[in-house]
Amino acid sequence: RTKPYTPQTNGKAERFIQTSLREWAYAQAYNTSRERAAELPRWLHRYNWHRPHGSIGSVPPISRLGLAGYNLLRLHI
Repeated sequence: RTKPYTPQTNGKAERFIQTSLREWAYAQAYNTSRERAAELPRWLHRYNWHRPHGSIGSVPPISRLGLAGYNLLRLHI
């Protein structure tokens, strides 16, 4: 949740929604809503683990956690 009338957090949420619509929901023609929904977990994984984000130095968001060694989060698929 974001606080009402808080541009800093509202802007981030709006940017995520804009990106998800462009890169996931409308990026290709899906035959059914079920197909679109099935693609969401894969898209979210790519968005958080592999897609470079310009606002954080062209690295994926997961890199901000500073995971090292045998951290369970590093064992993603």
